[in-house]
Amino acid sequence: MKKKTIGKEYIFTALILFVVLAVTMVLDSQLPGYHIVIKVIKKASVYSLVAVSMNLLNGFTGLFSLGQAGFMLLGAYSYAVLCIPAAKRAGVYQYFDGGIVKFSLPEIFAGFLGDKVGSAVGMILALLVGGLIAAFFAYLIGLPVLRLKSDYLAIATLGFAEIMRTIIQWNAIGPLTNASNLLKGYPDFSSATAYLLLIGVFIACVVLLVNSTYGRAFKAIRDDEVAAEAMGINLAHHKRLAFVISSFFAGVGGGMLAMYMGAVQAMSFRSSMTYEILLLVVIGGIGSITGSVLTSFLYIAALEWLLRGLDTGKFLGITAPGLFKNGFRMAVISVIIMVVVLFFRKGIMGDKELPDLLRRHTKKGGGEK
Repeated sequence: MKKKTIGKEYIFTALILFVVLAVTMVLDSQLPGYHIVIKVIKKASVYSLVAVSMNLLNGFTGLFSLGQAGFMLLGAYSYAVLCIPAAKRAGVYQYFDGGIVKFSLPEIFAGFLGDKVGSAVGMILALLVGGLIAAFFAYLIGLPVLRLKSDYLAIATLGFAEIMRTIIQWNAIGPLTNASNLLKGYPDFSSATAYLLLIGVFIACVVLLVNSTYGRAFKAIRDDEVAAEAMGINLAHHKRLAFVISSFFAGVGGGMLAMYMGAVQAMSFRSSMTYEILLLVVIGGIGSITGSVLTSFLYIAALEWLLRGLDTGKFLGITAPGLFKNGFRMAVISVIIMVVVLFFRKGIMGDKELPDLLRRHTKKGGGEK
């Protein structure tokens, strides 16, 4: 009986995800790519992946890192550099003789797989390369940095992110990164469905990891390092593994954010971006993947769409240019966040996932105690 109940919960979860995907496909077919709803879905999808990657480290492993923007920066630049069409490189790298990279992955694969399929394969491969580069740098800095704990680790990773932002704007490596100039002209997935599917696959990988033996080791380290080590868990190895995997998905998220923005510049990846992602993790629930995803969509929808009128003089049919002016939207969002934190001390979802909520509902409906 218990196994049957658990099966129902996951079936309901799959149905909810299928409905979300179906609705997105309908919206894609009915709305133009520049419509605000499509843009909200795209950006929220990207933020949900980055929030989940941070939650893997901060929530499930108990490591307080603030380097997410740095790893996103590496992923974004890797994607842009590898995907700018060869014919556009002279214009993009106008101060660096067309740059040192003379090829485009989407164009290479389009040559033997066709324009549509080949371009998509090349773009996905560029995203994965960006993630691997971010993971490589995470491994390098993880060797010394992961010896630190708590606030010291946070400060060290934050410093790494700022250093990477400075280095990428350095003229000496301008032929690769275009220094402080924009990288633009690279391809993008026009549909929100493509974003949702890709993000769904990556988040599913994180879910599988969290529920594996490695995930249980991460949670044991979070709960009590001394007890985890006594049980035979290699603390240094598992901390480094969590850090590298989290950075990989942050790099992939950075590449997809580059897609969404249409142009990349290092100045966009400030420390405030990391704080924004951390905010989503905390409000959604530390240790809850569902919470990170749900909060990302709610936050981006409110910020980019639902409350936009608070900055433009008219909101909900009320015209008040003296009140509804630039900056008022952020003030309202800040108040909402304070209220949520007061009433949900552990976040909206706590440490629960969607199947846990469905399980509780099923028990109540079935009269179980």
